[in-house]
Amino acid sequence: MKRGKKYKESVKIYDKLNLYDPSEAIDLCLQTAKANFDETIELSVKLGVAPRHADQQVRGAVVLPHGTGKTVRVLVIAKGEKAKEAEDAGADFVGAEEMIEKIQKENWFDFEVIVATPDMMGLVGRMGKVLGPKGLMPNPKSGTVTMDVGKAIADIKAGKVEYRLDKTAIIHVPIGKKSFDNAKLNDNLGAIMEAIVKAKPSAAKGTYLKSVVLASTMGPGIKINPVRFV
Repeated sequence: MKRGKKYKESVKIYDKLNLYDPSEAIDLCLQTAKANFDETIELSVKLGVAPRHADQQVRGAVVLPHGTGKTVRVLVIAKGEKAKEAEDAGADFVGAEEMIEKIQKENWFDFEVIVATPDMMGLVGRMGKVLGPKGLMPNPKSGTVTMDVGKAIADIKAGKVEYRLDKTAIIHVPIGKKSFDNAKLNDNLGAIMEAIVKAKPSAAKGTYLKSVVLASTMGPGIKINPVRFV
């Protein structure tokens, strides 16, 4: 793979084989974020679990103390009073069958999160093949299937992020932006790592945190010592 000049300069700043403390890794990650835009700082955590086993799934959500630095557009699928509650809470889009039809017929995806009331999941579930691969299917574990739509919207707008295991047993989740300082990123990192550690399945054996890596959108991965989170 061909790498750009800025990337090649970045890899000279740190030791690829070293495991850094969280604060030091964040500093290095910010130093290697050389793109001319506000890069996202992403956390990747390799877990010692078998993702194909139902009893070893790791999934949940946490509100980051300082948010993600991104404005999240929320679609709420609800009717009646709950639709009104969603509008009052600041949802970007609110509706029921007409919104589902818009997604299906117009391939409309001008949103990042869907919140749905339980009574609407029968309709939303029909779009599983469309929403699932995009990570948009509402789920009770992430708080996006709920009757308390006002709180769900408030949490999402405040910086709630969902973490879930992929097929390779890795969790990818944003913890902020390049414009954040070390303290804010450190707080956000601590919050998400605490949630992941607490979510350890009882069926998981051996080392749980295999690797913890930070990287900016265009930068290299900086390895963090997993022991710091145990």
